[in-house]
Amino acid sequence: MRRRLADEITALLVIGGLKLMLHMPDKAVSPIATIIGGLSYRLSSARRNRARMNLQRILSWMAATGTGDASYRAAASDPKALEALVKAAFRHHALYTFEMARAPRFTEEWVLERLEVENRDQVNAWLIPDKALILIGMHLGAIEVPGIFAVHRIGRITSPMETVANARIQRYIYSTRGTVGIRIVSLAEAGQLLDALRNNEAIGLVSDRNLTPGGYEVELFGVTTKIPSGPALIAAETGVPVYVSAVRRIGAGRYRGRVRELLMPAGASRRERSRAMAREEARLFEEFIVDAPEQWLALFHPIWPDLELSNMPKNRDAA
Repeated sequence: MRRRLADEITALLVIGGLKLMLHMPDKAVSPIATIIGGLSYRLSSARRNRARMNLQRILSWMAATGTGDASYRAAASDPKALEALVKAAFRHHALYTFEMARAPRFTEEWVLERLEVENRDQVNAWLIPDKALILIGMHLGAIEVPGIFAVHRIGRITSPMETVANARIQRYIYSTRGTVGIRIVSLAEAGQLLDALRNNEAIGLVSDRNLTPGGYEVELFGVTTKIPSGPALIAAETGVPVYVSAVRRIGAGRYRGRVRELLMPAGASRRERSRAMAREEARLFEEFIVDAPEQWLALFHPIWPDLELSNMPKNRDAA
């Protein structure tokens, strides 16, 4: 009974906060997100440490390979610059929450006014209505914006979403995203993704974070990790075209992004093709992340097993 009451109170507070964000004036979003991000940075030591650890790996790889903007490469050996990026990551996480809550306000006109698409001609040729395709997204930058952009170009998109512990909050998120044309299904209903493709509809998969013990091993920023196997397996099964996209923030209410085609590599078997595709998928993730590494929300979660092991508390009883 107490647990149920606690869940109801939590749902009311969270949904109330999301509705408040929805109706907030545009000009208030960035300043409030900065305050919330700063508070979260100061209060969340575990998240702060993990974000710093993950970001350091990315920046070190960029410096070693001469990849990306010089300011990011320099931050690999500048603790103050690194910490500024960690703080920025918390601000971007707060902005993501605002954008998720405010997605029903993002009309086609709103998005087109604010989004610069770097390869618009290719996007116009690739994203067309009544075409079965897979859109792979990332936990990078403005996660809602590319989905809304795609919906207005190609129609409804079916996408799976991990289960939220509080059922009432989950229903609210489902309904909110449904208002912009994204049909959310649970991971248990993932079979509906194949149904959508058979009906010449698009499906959307966010696959830069592995949430299961499975997945395909890939090299990401020079170190082995795993990414979800779903996109590559579905592509190998169906043969439909696959595109990877990401949109980053370039200022208050301003965005820039691009789409890349993920080609199916040649291979003797379906398994070999899907594994090779996963490796190329990881390479594209790197391409997008180096544009704005502090905007990759996966920084707050486990990415590389070796870093997680090194960050574990030492066993006092060890010999």
